[in-house]
This record gives sequence, C-alpha cells and structure tokens, in this order.
Amino acid sequence: MTSNMLTPLLTDTLDHFAAAVNRSAPTLTCQEVGTVTFVGNGIARATGLPNVRSQEQVRFADGSSGLAFNLDVDEVGLVLLDSHAELKADGEVQRTGRVLDVPVGEDLLGRGIDATGHVLDGGEPLRVLERRSIERPSPAIMDRLPVTVPLQTGIKVIDALVPIGRGQRQLILGDRQTGKTAIAFDTILNQKDKDVICIYCAIGQRSDAVAKLIADLRRQKAMAYCVVVVASGEDTPGLQYITPYAATTVAEYFMVQGRDVLIVYDDLIHHARAYRELSLLLRRPPGREAFPGDIFYIHARLLERATCLRPELGGGSLTAVPIVETEAGNLSAYIPTNLVSITDGQIYLTPTLFQKGILPAVDVGRSVSRVGGNAQFPAYRAVSGDLRLAYSQFQELESFARFSTRLDESTQQRLTRGRRIRAILSQAQYHPFTVSQQIALLLAANEGLLDELPVEAISSFESALAQAVETQLPDICQRILLGEKLSEGDRKALLDLAAIVLTKENRE
Repeated sequence: MTSNMLTPLLTDTLDHFAAAVNRSAPTLTCQEVGTVTFVGNGIARATGLPNVRSQEQVRFADGSSGLAFNLDVDEVGLVLLDSHAELKADGEVQRTGRVLDVPVGEDLLGRGIDATGHVLDGGEPLRVLERRSIERPSPAIMDRLPVTVPLQTGIKVIDALVPIGRGQRQLILGDRQTGKTAIAFDTILNQKDKDVICIYCAIGQRSDAVAKLIADLRRQKAMAYCVVVVASGEDTPGLQYITPYAATTVAEYFMVQGRDVLIVYDDLIHHARAYRELSLLLRRPPGREAFPGDIFYIHARLLERATCLRPELGGGSLTAVPIVETEAGNLSAYIPTNLVSITDGQIYLTPTLFQKGILPAVDVGRSVSRVGGNAQFPAYRAVSGDLRLAYSQFQELESFARFSTRLDESTQQRLTRGRRIRAILSQAQYHPFTVSQQIALLLAANEGLLDELPVEAISSFESALAQAVETQLPDICQRILLGEKLSEGDRKALLDLAAIVLTKENRE
C-alpha cells in the first residue's frame, strides 16, 4: 500500500478518535455561588454574587428560591419567595441567570396558581409553553387608544352613575367588611358570555376566604374564563409583593392577543404593607407612615400597564380594578390618596349605608369615573344625569329632614322619590341586570312612576319589569346594546311597559 493511500485513512481515524474524546470529555460551565450571611423574617443577605442582576431569581441549597432586591457594594439583599424553615446562614446560594418570570398561556384558564406558577388547586401540573418576566414596561402613549367601550358590571348604581370602560383603572375603596370584594366578584360574574378574561389577584387574604371565592366561581360556572393568582396572608412578604406583577403579566398575554381582560387586585393595602416590611428589613430609608419613598412608584408602574391597545398592536384591553381598605373612612391616608391619584376614578363604599342594609353601599357623592359617559352606552344618558341630581338632592334633604316635622310639598315629593330611587339602586349579590333592564328600571324611577308604590314592593316590581323588558321589547334591547340613543318612541314604550307592570303589581 502506497503512502498516498495511507494518508486519507490515517486522517479519518484521527478525526473519529478526536470526536470520541470530545464526546466523553465533561463540559465545564462557570457558575457564581455565594454564601448566605444572614437569614431573617422573609429576607436574607448574601456575599459572593458580584454579577447578580436586579430582580434576578436565585436558588438556595435547600431548593427554595429568592429574588435579588438590594444590590449593595459588599452584599446582596435577597427576598425569600418560599418557606425558609430549613434555610440557615453559611449556606450556599447560586444565580439562575434569569429574572423572575411566570408561566402564561391558555392552560391557565380555570386554574389557581401562585406568583411563581405553582398550581394551588390540586389539579394537574401546568403545561408551560411560555414564561414571561413579571416586570414589563407599560405601553407607550402612542400605543394606547381612548377608553370608549363600556365594561358592564351588572350593578345598576355603577353602570348608570360611575361607569367603567375597558382599559380603565377604577379604584374600589372602603372600610373593612363593606362589600368591596362582592362588587368585584359580581363584576366578574357579569362577564360571562362577553368574551372577557378575568384575573383575580388575592394579596394577603385568608386562605379560607380565597378558597370560598374559588368555590363560588365554580358554582357560578365562571372559572372557565378566570385565572386566580394567590398570595395568602401565610405566604412570605416577598411572594405577596411580586403577586400583582405576576398576575398582570398573565393578563397582558391575553391582551396582546386582542382579548379584553379584567384584573382585580384584592387588595393593594396588603401589597403596600408587604413592601414596607421588606424595605424596613433590608434597611431602606422609611418615609411617611414608615413606607419607603418609592411606594407611589411601585403602584404606578403596576397600574400603568392597564390600557386599551391600538388595532395594529392587537386591539386588546386590560381593565384594572384595584381594591384598597380604608380605616374609619379615612380617605386622606397615604396609600388611598396615592391610588386615587393614579387611577381614573374611584367607587367609595361607606359603612353608614352598609349598616342600614343598603347594598351595594356606594356613596354616589364621593364616587366618580373620570372617563365618564365616554365609556357608557348612549341610552344611559337619558337617565343618568337627572338620576344623579335627584339622588344627590335626596341625600342632602334626608339629613336635614330629621330636624323638622313640617316640610313643604316639594320637599316631601323629593324625599318620596329619593327613597324609591335608593330602593331601585339597591341590589342583592349574584343578581346582575342587563343594560336594557337597568334602563327600564331607572327610567321608571326617574319619571316618578314609583312614587305611589310602597318601598317594600319595589323588589317584586323590579323582578317583574326586568323579565318583561327582555320578553316583550327585544327590539329595543337590541338597539340599546348596539349603542343607539334612546329615541322618544323607545322611551315611551319602556314607560308604558313599566306602567302596565306597575298596575299588575298594585292589583296583586
């Protein structure tokens, strides 16, 4: 065999040998591993992570995870996201190389998860197709559209007097046990068959309260279009802090696909307190009420992500309904005033009305929607203006009427009509009304048809008229939903139907 024939054979042999050596050789990677120097209540400090990034997820030796929060010169302040009973000082902590993210996708519908994507409903594990960072920039000004499409809550006093639009940020605030969650829950139930995805974000709530709400959603057949993101009061402050951002990322996934999304934050006072606890433990300078100086910013950057996108960007919308608990009706407290200035309006629930059994206990005088009639069906304009004026005059007169026994006829008539309007605006939970039903009821009350009807008979009249409108005037109902104004003929037909129903009720 000649040397020319041996050269290619020898070359192939050497190439095969080199490939085999490369396959069997171990692959070396560089990994930053630090040392935990301190473990506290929900926080830890570590050294030896010089290149860790802000908001980067880290992993401890016991398998628990944390979040890089403070990037100091000599050490890193970490927020703990899991139970840290086994975590001790001198343990190892290593970088993961990725910022904190959450799974997103259609598989989340009907599920209950925490901010890290762990399933909490006892079902099968999620089929994660995509994960997105919990901290995302809000849409630019030029990417947004004006809020013009209404988001119907099914609650008469809100839809008529404090309307909410798709893409709006509407605050619900009030004292403890005044019905704040009930309003948000009824709003979620009213989105059935309206192609609106609902995200309920529970922050610092009791586990039994959240379990009851999920059970109610299942019983009302609403979980099919809902995602529940939970951080209970027993979870670490770090998990409570990141939960609303994770829930918003889940909501944004559907928004960029052109879907309409409603997200409820229940509630942001617990979120602020969790952030205050973390900040004080990590020795950040305190400010007013011991909150850190950036407490306004953490809520502003969260709620600014709610918007209505332009058609070329998908055309979806994200409506934010944050809830905040006040103390003794103090609306001028630090967190409530911050959120009032960030949002596009507020719904204030007063304990006075709640104690009288007037539900929902919405204080019409202190509640406002800065979007106003731009996000309301035109048919409401035939009744909402006069209704607000009549109801406001009634509330003012009622407080002074207690000091006088002799009232003129005009004052007595206003009080009589005001009591009927208040009875019409009262509404039991789990009983939403359609747009046409609300228009008919409010029109009848505003025109004085109910002035002679006893207040205790309002409820039965309300049920009868609501049923009659849907069955006997379907054409008017359709025109109202299409956004047409209420014509004089439609107005007369609704009033005539209300008079017929009223006559039947009086006979019975």
